[in-house]
Amino acid sequence: MQTIIPLAALAIVAAIMAVFVKEGKMPVLALMIPLAAGIILFLRVLPQLGEIFVIFQQLTEKAGLNQFYLSTILKIMAVTYIAEFCGQVCRDANQNALATKVEFAAKVLVMAMALPIMVAVLESVLRLLP
Repeated sequence: MQTIIPLAALAIVAAIMAVFVKEGKMPVLALMIPLAAGIILFLRVLPQLGEIFVIFQQLTEKAGLNQFYLSTILKIMAVTYIAEFCGQVCRDANQNALATKVEFAAKVLVMAMALPIMVAVLESVLRLLP
């Protein structure tokens, strides 16, 4: 089990380095340092995400639910995490408008991916009504 302390330390060191590099008039490198640190952080927590996915899959099998729903929910989670990360990188680069557009695109994708689940829920409700 991994603790947050090494991850937080990496983030703090990267932030401090980025500030010093930015003051040294190297804006591209100042952007790359936090980006690299973010990728490293993501890769460090990836095994825990894998464990979570396995647990969700086991619960879905025990409940006798359709795997399609689980895979859709996991894809939605992935889209939201990736969009959040990308949006923050854009904001770090002072590209707020681009960050907003990435987040909007993610919302549209989430709605499109959730649509089959919403339809299934509505069909189930309609079957229960007299």
